[in-house]
Amino acid sequence: MKSRARVVVIGGGVVGVGTLYHLAKKDWGDDVILLEKGELTSGSTWHAAGLLPLFNMSYSVGQIHKYSVNLYRQLEEETGQAVGFHQVGNLRLAMNEDRMDEYYQYAATARTIGINVEFLTPAQIAALWPMCVTDGLVGGIYHPDDGYIQPADLTQALAKGARARGATIMRGTSVLAIDRDASGDWIVSTDKGEIRCEHIVSASGNYARQTGAMVGLDIPVIPVEHQYIVTEPHPELQRRRAAGEPEMAVLRESDNSWYLREENGGFILGPYEKGAPCCYVDGPDPKAEYELFQEDIDRLAPHIEACMERVPAFGEVGMKQVYNGAIAYTPDGNPIIGPAWDVDNFWLNEGHSFGITAAGGAGWQLAEWIVEGEPTIDMLGVEPRRFGDYATKGYLQAKNEETYANVFVTHFPDEEREAGRPLRTAPCYDRLKEMGAVFGQRFGWERANFFATDGMPQEDDWSFRRSRWFEAIREEVANVTTSVGVLDMTAFAKCQISGPGAEKFLDYLVANKLPKKIGGIGLCHALNSRGGVHSEFTIRRDAADSFYLVSAGALQRLDHDYLKKNMPTDGSVQFTQLTGATGVLVVAGPRSRTLMQRVSQSDFSNEAFRWLTAKDIVVGMAPANAMRVNYVGELGWELHHPIEYQNHIFDALFSAGEDLGIRPFGIRAMDSMRLEKSYRMVGTELSIEYSAYESGMDRFVHPAKGDFLGRDALLAWQKRGADNAFVTLEVHDVVDADALGNNALTKDGEVVGRATGGGYGFRLGKSIALGMLNPELSQVGTEVEIEILGKLYRATVLPESPFDTSQERLRDVNGANDG
Repeated sequence: MKSRARVVVIGGGVVGVGTLYHLAKKDWGDDVILLEKGELTSGSTWHAAGLLPLFNMSYSVGQIHKYSVNLYRQLEEETGQAVGFHQVGNLRLAMNEDRMDEYYQYAATARTIGINVEFLTPAQIAALWPMCVTDGLVGGIYHPDDGYIQPADLTQALAKGARARGATIMRGTSVLAIDRDASGDWIVSTDKGEIRCEHIVSASGNYARQTGAMVGLDIPVIPVEHQYIVTEPHPELQRRRAAGEPEMAVLRESDNSWYLREENGGFILGPYEKGAPCCYVDGPDPKAEYELFQEDIDRLAPHIEACMERVPAFGEVGMKQVYNGAIAYTPDGNPIIGPAWDVDNFWLNEGHSFGITAAGGAGWQLAEWIVEGEPTIDMLGVEPRRFGDYATKGYLQAKNEETYANVFVTHFPDEEREAGRPLRTAPCYDRLKEMGAVFGQRFGWERANFFATDGMPQEDDWSFRRSRWFEAIREEVANVTTSVGVLDMTAFAKCQISGPGAEKFLDYLVANKLPKKIGGIGLCHALNSRGGVHSEFTIRRDAADSFYLVSAGALQRLDHDYLKKNMPTDGSVQFTQLTGATGVLVVAGPRSRTLMQRVSQSDFSNEAFRWLTAKDIVVGMAPANAMRVNYVGELGWELHHPIEYQNHIFDALFSAGEDLGIRPFGIRAMDSMRLEKSYRMVGTELSIEYSAYESGMDRFVHPAKGDFLGRDALLAWQKRGADNAFVTLEVHDVVDADALGNNALTKDGEVVGRATGGGYGFRLGKSIALGMLNPELSQVGTEVEIEILGKLYRATVLPESPFDTSQERLRDVNGANDG
């Protein structure tokens, strides 16, 4: 047994072996070891149905799945090991227009990453799948490059490819403990001895939580039971095979939550039913192998009946076997691929509910990350750090069961599922609810998305098009534009960086110059080592050696882990978590100064309180720090305060502002206003896939200040030339649907970019999209086309910040906004 390796991979399912294969391809083969307690595939891989769905609404997952399918197509030729790849295509049915809208939105995303999708009429569906009844269908989509594969054969092929490059696979080897020595090396204790290594990859599937616990991590993965039915042969399928007719595509009736494919002359039916329970909540037995659960046919009955109606032949065959096995799940259904938080060189490749499809792409990107230091695609959709401490075992049980049951539902862009909520609430939550708030959730926090007004029900109205909340947002924006509004942003991620080395550390971490004066504020970006944007922080200097940092609430663990992992280890810098202790209320609008002067004795005049400065104030009787900055482009302040004072401040504002027209506003109104100001957002316009210069962040990047993280790579990127340019677009002639993000931008039929976000700009009275475009087409006035729900619209490049381009409202340079 080897006692030393650069990487130890824990888990011999297709995901772990796929990771090993790609590490070996990066020329680390002689120095990587995979440990599997039993036999390869003996966890969940062996009972997987082997489907390879390219369909996924996530930009990150879409690219991962695309890579996997392309790899599997070539793997047999490379290794000589059959993988059982059946490229039969994938046919998804639609029974209503909402489903077709989902398909159109997906197709626009697919086009930007090069996935082929075809739209079919009911008649074309009947020709492609002659055993399918097309009654009640409005259409469908077809992936000709999709299909299914034999999971065990695929795993063996990946293993053979890894071994051919020098990798070691140790079967029958259980991991008992994981420790770390003073040098930082990992010590993996097994029942056959110890292995020291630099990196560990946890790809342990159903054992993810137990593996994580060995290093003090609470991994947000719990499996859910999934059943599928294998039938006896059907004469018509046998006749088709004998006649040499092609195998029919994998069929998915999304609106009744099932998939169907051929298998040995019969069928496999896989439903995603309500009521499927979590399993292995406390982990499987250490000796568990090839384990299945007792089937529960009653749970599947509605789906069986629906399948019989759509494919009557399914009702003409007997059941041969029902498989009920564990599939790993996360709260949002996407896997976790990347670095763990709070520990160095511990990597996660877990939570794969579609593990066969994702294994190749996940291993590809994880190997890039480990060997080269960065992934090559934006991985935010699968980042392990997108979840936080709120994802407890109880939360995971509630959320994962909900996610499983909703695999096939129409996934609207504004959907907010109810399980596990409310969990984290700001003190003003009940007050906002009484005012008509309709809440969404980010990172466990309840946030007001909008406020129901004019008799509309206090509930969301999900759609790919403008829905009931469109008019509510119009009213909220109008009030912020003419009067004053209050937005709860307590969910912001907040921390303090302090100590004698704090300034030096932050100056190296971010590309912008730090604020020099106490009370100064700067918008600062931390790049990755290649010059892409990793994180965005609003930084306030509180003292010579103390800084207050604010970033997106949804990225709390990601941003804070990035800070901590880049901090010096000599004790000269301290990190203090402030998120849960600090509330934030945003006051914005032309009457915000008048309001603030009523609730505080401080001077809020333009001369005394300049843009991008902060002051300690008292609101009523409560302490707060007022920061003159916001995300909506109006005069205003963010009031950061000890959270126990929030309701006192909230009540003081609404009491004093009644005659000023004060009203609350929500996240969706804020998003509409940020689009009109061309304000970027991490994960959309700001990404590791784009250089900071491509994202148009020139004024926030100062190479002349000295070295900073990613500086040299950014300058080299700039010298090579940009492939993208950030643009703001006006979309013409839209009626009831705006860009949602990931929409293809085209010119003369060719893809020339993608919209990263979009919506309606109520102050401009225009449909707006933000995006990344071929630089040659980025000049103001240039026209391109944008695809929205299956239709092409003209789109014109606008000047930066098309609303209040001169920033007069925001900065109040003439002191005009005095009430």
